[in-house]
Amino acid sequence: MDEKSLEILEFPRIREILAGYTSFPVGNELMRQLVPLADFDTVEKLLKESEEARYLLSIDREFSIGDAHDIREMTAAAALGKILEPAILVEIQQTLSVFRQARAGLAQVATEVPLLWQIAKDIKPLSDVEKQITHCISPGGEVLDRASTKLASVRRRLRDTRHSLREKLESIIREPGVQKLIQEPIITEREGRYVIPVKNEMRRDIEGITHDVSNTGATVFVEPWATIELGNAIKELATEERYEIERILRELSQAVGVYEEEIQQNTALLAELDVALAKGRYSRTVKASIPELVAFSSDRENNGGTFIRLVEGRHPLLGKNAVPLTVEAGKEYSTLVITGPNTGGKTVALKTIGLMSLMAQAGIPIPAAPETRLPVFDGVFADIGDEQSIEQTLSSFSWHVGNIVRIIKHTTPQSLVLLDELGTATDPAEGSALARAVLLYFLSKRVITIATTHYSDLKVFAHQTEGMQNASFDFDPVTLAPTYRITLGIPGGSNALATAGRLGVPAEIIEEARNMISKGELDLNITLSEIMTEKDKITEARKQIEKESLEIKSRNAELEKKLAEVREAERSIIQETRDKIVREAAELHREIRKAETDLRKMKTAEAAKAAKRTLAETRARLDGEEWSLKSLPSLDDDISVGDTVYLEGVDLHGKVTAVNEGNGEVEVRAGQLNLKVRLDSVKKVQIEGGKIKRRTASVTVPSAPIVRGELDLRGKRADEVEVALDGYLNDAALSNRNEVVIIHGVATGTVRQIVRDLLSVHPLVRNFRPGVQGEGGEGVTVVSL
Repeated sequence: MDEKSLEILEFPRIREILAGYTSFPVGNELMRQLVPLADFDTVEKLLKESEEARYLLSIDREFSIGDAHDIREMTAAAALGKILEPAILVEIQQTLSVFRQARAGLAQVATEVPLLWQIAKDIKPLSDVEKQITHCISPGGEVLDRASTKLASVRRRLRDTRHSLREKLESIIREPGVQKLIQEPIITEREGRYVIPVKNEMRRDIEGITHDVSNTGATVFVEPWATIELGNAIKELATEERYEIERILRELSQAVGVYEEEIQQNTALLAELDVALAKGRYSRTVKASIPELVAFSSDRENNGGTFIRLVEGRHPLLGKNAVPLTVEAGKEYSTLVITGPNTGGKTVALKTIGLMSLMAQAGIPIPAAPETRLPVFDGVFADIGDEQSIEQTLSSFSWHVGNIVRIIKHTTPQSLVLLDELGTATDPAEGSALARAVLLYFLSKRVITIATTHYSDLKVFAHQTEGMQNASFDFDPVTLAPTYRITLGIPGGSNALATAGRLGVPAEIIEEARNMISKGELDLNITLSEIMTEKDKITEARKQIEKESLEIKSRNAELEKKLAEVREAERSIIQETRDKIVREAAELHREIRKAETDLRKMKTAEAAKAAKRTLAETRARLDGEEWSLKSLPSLDDDISVGDTVYLEGVDLHGKVTAVNEGNGEVEVRAGQLNLKVRLDSVKKVQIEGGKIKRRTASVTVPSAPIVRGELDLRGKRADEVEVALDGYLNDAALSNRNEVVIIHGVATGTVRQIVRDLLSVHPLVRNFRPGVQGEGGEGVTVVSL
């Protein structure tokens, strides 16, 4: 990427902002070196890593690199044989712990963040070294007694000797003859020796070695002869302790140095994770999104689909003051010429477009809508601002021309060029001509180019040249103040005089300047102002139409919902009525069977006559209009020729070929079969997208009763047998029994005959047989349901 353009577009400031979101010093360093890339696959991978990082932080807000330190130099020194200080080893232990925890944490969500796991899985946990340091050194950097048996022993002896020494000194201080010799009854240390403060004038009265004198000279610090040997022992033990600590630190340093290569690799991988997480945090903070990336074709002629579409883009350095920008370039035209009022947002628009492209190609989510579409450019070039220099005799024009020369030298058809105030800082006529020539050059090379200008003839040129398009930043036609909204297809006026007046230039000067402008220029500005007024009216009308359209759609949806509810209620009522009829009809059939049973049992003529009368009345009721399901509306649409229907009895779908409503029959063709079935045994099905739409229904199934596999009818009266048997068969069927045994005994055979007569006509019975030997013989009947 062009370094000069990165500076012009302020990409280094973006790096600084992102560096503030890192947790790891090495990650911070890596972020400050971040540069946009031109390889499509790499850029896409980096953006996906940022997206995964944002997702990871959303499900685990506490996930962090933690207390990792930059231990690269320390590790390298250990590898060369240097003995590391305990505090340094603690930092190494903490960083090794972070290596392990980061890898383990991402392993748990590897399927959800596969790209981050691809980084973390190569981290090599060094648990042995981590445990070794933890065992030997406290978090505060103190070598622990448990580091070695020898160290524990030396320190124990050192403590005991110090205790003995202090007791000896305290006994000396308490002696009556000594108390008048000392300044105060305390024990202190000088040069690693335990001493007592003695008055200078009394120095000769106490035997011992003087180790120090106070600043005033009034006190001398004396080690009594009685404690010299104990003091020497402490000195020797302290030296022994120091040597043992040095040995322990040497071993720990060597253990670290052995893994220098792994630690260096882990550090680099952890920094990579830290950068991705920093991008994720930034994305969450500014509500950024991942744009749609577009790759350039190797064939220059096939790059028509490679264009910029920035939707609601906000300049990342302006914060809450940023005005969203929506703009498109490179689709039907490769050159976009932006005009509009001074301080209207043209330069910010160029920087926004350039910065969005650079951020995306550095793998940073951008503050724009997800509908944004950005190509992966091989270079983003910008000529924005002014860096004139007196020392270098560099004028504004020279600086701009130098930038243009640099851009022309390095651009390709896969580059993005951003030119601010093209052709300014020189004679307007020559500057305008140069600007047109430069734009034609980039147009001929098919380079996506966005330029800003105030030249009127450049606006006309863009309007008349194929492959170029005008755009303008709007202004309020009443106040003539900029609105910072861009409109494609319409050139804009500069409104320099209105801007100057708004910024404080006296009215008389503004009026004098206005009188100096040619009539044609004034007419053009007036026309542009009128166009903006009409545009605002059209925009307002469109908004009103869209609002009314949404209201109509909402009302239609509500009406459709209510209509569906009415239809459902109607279906429910019809279904309930049908169910009621079926239940009552079933009850009447039960009465018929009971009447038939009574006929068989009753011997008198009067009883037979009464039973026949009941039977005739029941059959008449069933044949009556009130029990006809035809009197109810159909739950489905009427069946007609050509409809697809479902044949319930044989579980087939077919097409209706004929309907005979007179006898209630319908002819159906199912595959190679031609069937004639009852009209009420088929159901119409709906076809959607060439497929049968399955109906779903809510069915409440009562819980099945618990039924034994046999029914014992022995001892029952004849009039109780049929009722008990019928109820038992119903319950057995509901409990999904396939076979049951009816125990009726042999005796006179009356109960057996009643049972088998009923079984022969019962709709739930498939067949039945007498019991065989071992089942009960003629005393039972085995029934298959």
